[in-house]
Amino acid sequence: MAITKLEQMFDVLKSKSKKRLVAAYANDSHTIEAVSEAVDKGIIDGILVGDEETMRKVCAQLGVDAGKFKLVHEPNEAKAAVVAVKLINDGQGELLMKGLVSTDKYMKAILNKETGLMDPGAVLSHVTVIENPFYHKLLVVGDVAIIPLPEFKQKISILNYLVNTAKALGIEKPKVAVITASEQVLAGMPSCVDAALLSKMADRGQITGAFVDGPLALDAAIDKESADIKKLTGPVAGDADCLLFPNIEAGNVFYKTNTKLAGAELGAFVAGARVPCVLSSRGDSAQTKLYSIALAALIAK
Repeated sequence: MAITKLEQMFDVLKSKSKKRLVAAYANDSHTIEAVSEAVDKGIIDGILVGDEETMRKVCAQLGVDAGKFKLVHEPNEAKAAVVAVKLINDGQGELLMKGLVSTDKYMKAILNKETGLMDPGAVLSHVTVIENPFYHKLLVVGDVAIIPLPEFKQKISILNYLVNTAKALGIEKPKVAVITASEQVLAGMPSCVDAALLSKMADRGQITGAFVDGPLALDAAIDKESADIKKLTGPVAGDADCLLFPNIEAGNVFYKTNTKLAGAELGAFVAGARVPCVLSSRGDSAQTKLYSIALAALIAK
């Protein structure tokens, strides 16, 4: 059965084997609080890399028993990210999480050609699952944070990450809307052409495991009445599970509009590395980080 609320991920994960999470530079309360709750829920075991004295102090302030984690002392921010990645490569973890470390240092550790987490030719992309109180199910969207203007091959990778995530949420054949500003195939708008190509590739079996339709404007993708007025048919129109955005501006504005104006909850991770990597903002709430941990644990092998 498909997961329709983020909270439902925890029940699903309880029936699966626990994953081991490694948090890079876990010197902040939001990270430790989220990892602690995930440990308490029985969905992960936690390894915290950072300044041990600071981490123990934060645990004491939160009333969290530091003994529930494995603590790895590395007080330097950049080195802590490198150590966390090494622990993953050494087989000591199945998912990585960003703590107080800056995004550039975190990504640098992941992308390092010699010691990082990337296989040749892999594409990193940010996948977000949004629970909007005004939509009838979860939305899996991308890319909102990593690839500024994805090339066509990158869009294929992003699409596949969205589909894989939707399937992990129990959606047997996800409905993917390739978002542009119009439903018309307009030669002067490259995103429309890319959307039409992706849709036709799915029709021809070059992209499998999902219904793919595009170009679609946002209203036609998520609002059945709009789709009907525009005389759009097919399984995707008005009922999308996944939204593939043409660029980071469109995706990021959608993401922030949902959270800041619609009261949406979300979980997010970076796909394309050897393990799912949680890339929450340092300002994200512990709840968002907890949902992101659960989502990454669902995806992790």
